[in-house]
Amino acid sequence: MLTLPNLLTLSRILAVPILVFLLWRPTPIDYAVTFVLYCIVGITDYFDGYLARAQGRISRLGQYLDPIADKIMVAAVIVMLISSRKMSGEPVIHGLHIIPALVILLREIIVSGLREFLAPLNVSMPVSSLAKWKTTFQLVSLGALISGGAFPAYDWVHQVGLASLWAAGALTLVTGYDYLRIGMRHMD
Repeated sequence: MLTLPNLLTLSRILAVPILVFLLWRPTPIDYAVTFVLYCIVGITDYFDGYLARAQGRISRLGQYLDPIADKIMVAAVIVMLISSRKMSGEPVIHGLHIIPALVILLREIIVSGLREFLAPLNVSMPVSSLAKWKTTFQLVSLGALISGGAFPAYDWVHQVGLASLWAAGALTLVTGYDYLRIGMRHMD
């Protein structure tokens, strides 16, 4: 069912290869364009859910695609920021800052697998308010790290991105543990 909310979700998935391309060998202008596209993708993430609820058009396709679109975008941007270089030559995410990035990636894989495992048991794992904060810090972090590449003279933007990445990583551990605890109750 190709409703407007589902088309917005699909547009987020289709934007990922463009984000990856722009972050492949970025110049400051590539980072700026990437940041604008990243913001548009974030806005569509909000509006697809809002419109689906407001129009009473929540669909199985949307419920399936929405978390996948989020995970694909976050994973692709994290991987590209680990491999992309700032104007100084160092990776955007480097050193110990790779730890929260890996925590975020691993949690996404684990929670996705857990949801897949629990689905036939009709066990849902609703998104907690803490998980929403995790997502907020994660999106702010990635946005700041991307925009830091567009404005290399403003190192504080990059530092905000790294600090937010650590906050997102910490919340990722907490929320991942919460989901795992729920899932373990249903395992033999």
